[in-house]
Amino acid sequence: MHLKGKKILLGVSGSIAAYKAATLIRLFVKAGAEVKVTATASALNFITPLTLSTLSKHPVITEVSDGANWNNHVELGLWADAYVIAPASANTLAKMANGICDNMLLAAYFSAKCPVYFAPAMDLDMWKHPATQRNISLLQSFGNILIPVENGELASGLVGEGRMAEPETIFELFANN
Repeated sequence: MHLKGKKILLGVSGSIAAYKAATLIRLFVKAGAEVKVTATASALNFITPLTLSTLSKHPVITEVSDGANWNNHVELGLWADAYVIAPASANTLAKMANGICDNMLLAAYFSAKCPVYFAPAMDLDMWKHPATQRNISLLQSFGNILIPVENGELASGLVGEGRMAEPETIFELFANN
């Protein structure tokens, strides 16, 4: 699959599945895409900015401002041909669905003029919760594209739905849309 010249913004939220973002970046870059990464503060508890920036060849954007410089979320939203939010935690999905904008990932999301893909990642009970299911339906009604969760072993030790799709699956779904 060739994505030569495509600009992909990857949003990484706080989930154990954040480690899969490294593989996803590699797949996109190998296919010829330019990748920039936004990450929530909690995402950086699971994967380092150094890993994300080394693979994407761009600094990881975590804050709207660092106190001296402003990261232009509007410009970022206009730059991207697609915004892929993977993993999308229950918290991030709720904020996306309800208009809460308190970090750079969300600021870029609310400014995005491109298709937005989201790959949820959470434990079984969180996934099945009616609020989560409502938020996913609401996000889809806004035109966002759900990358379905997988069934399997979860970080809690439970087995069931809620596992983020594998990077290769996300890449294929994205590249074929």
